[in-house]
Amino acid sequence: MTERVHVALPGRSYDVHIGPGLLGQAGSYVAPLLRRPRVAVISDETVAGLHLETLRAGLAAEGISMEALSLPPGEGTKCWAELTCCVEWLLDQQVERGDIVVAFGGGVIGDLVGFAAAVLRRGVRFVQIPTSLLAQVDSSVGGKTGINTRHGKNLVGVFHQPSLVLADTAVLGTLEPRDFLAGYGEVVKYGLLGDAAFFDWLEQQGPALADGNGAARVEAVRRSVQMKADIVMRDETEQGERALLNLGHTFGHALEAATGYSSRLLHGEGVAIGCSLAFELSARMGLCAQEAPSRVRAHLRDMGMKVDLADIEGDLPDADTLLALMGQDKKVVEGQLRFILARSIGDAFVTGDVAKADVLAVLADALARR
Repeated sequence: MTERVHVALPGRSYDVHIGPGLLGQAGSYVAPLLRRPRVAVISDETVAGLHLETLRAGLAAEGISMEALSLPPGEGTKCWAELTCCVEWLLDQQVERGDIVVAFGGGVIGDLVGFAAAVLRRGVRFVQIPTSLLAQVDSSVGGKTGINTRHGKNLVGVFHQPSLVLADTAVLGTLEPRDFLAGYGEVVKYGLLGDAAFFDWLEQQGPALADGNGAARVEAVRRSVQMKADIVMRDETEQGERALLNLGHTFGHALEAATGYSSRLLHGEGVAIGCSLAFELSARMGLCAQEAPSRVRAHLRDMGMKVDLADIEGDLPDADTLLALMGQDKKVVEGQLRFILARSIGDAFVTGDVAKADVLAVLADALARR
């Protein structure tokens, strides 16, 4: 039941393996990459408590030793201080350019550890072993690494492709329901941006995914990864088409900043709300039918997900402040904010031709529903 997606980049190609039980087989996948039988693993305390010994045994089966560092869980770990901690620890372990660093965790760990590997000795290879749905379908693939700053999310980082990705779908069974559904926000995004048939499939299979159907989970991860890989191969450094993968993120990142990158709003929840708002903006501008945003919201509601600003607990800033937070988005070009909007479900596009008044109206309406 293991699937493979090949990311064919010149000189930096790698495979993404997807299926249950891959942690126990990790040694057989990692061994061909090694010059000496040892790896340095960086994880978070939650993932380490659940899965680190399984990974250790999987590596040891092929004679590979492992040193591990566990960091605090949560978005707050994706910062300068923890980047320094990672780099200094890797240097303490005498990691060389020919060694492998393993990022073992969700999107925070993948982004942070990938960045640390990229800057260590001007570039050390790393392996992604993503343990959250969000990381398996999105952040572990494509080479984006980085950290957050007080100015916004993911504003400091580099493109540094992994040498291998192992997405063990069995570990998804240990996620809290909220964390799983947050990751599902990124899965839905793929259907919305470029594959209407996949969105149709998710409307039918989403409940099975949430209930733990293993085959459905493998298929959802595979289809998401394949779509991302295809886009990354055409536009690795986000000069054009790859920006489509940020559907929902312009709104979502602003909402994450407004909630202090806290547990009030998980990244995937922000993406889900952001997708709803992006479709609402598209409909307001006459780009898509009014039924499209309603259908998006209906599916997210059916899955028990956050859909609107009313679903975020606590206070939020006004529409003008939220728009200002959106101005720190990486998609700003020559001072102009660029949006990913949609002509229909499965047909998204990038544009800078969006009136400020339309964005403010969408935000004001959403705030009024709280």
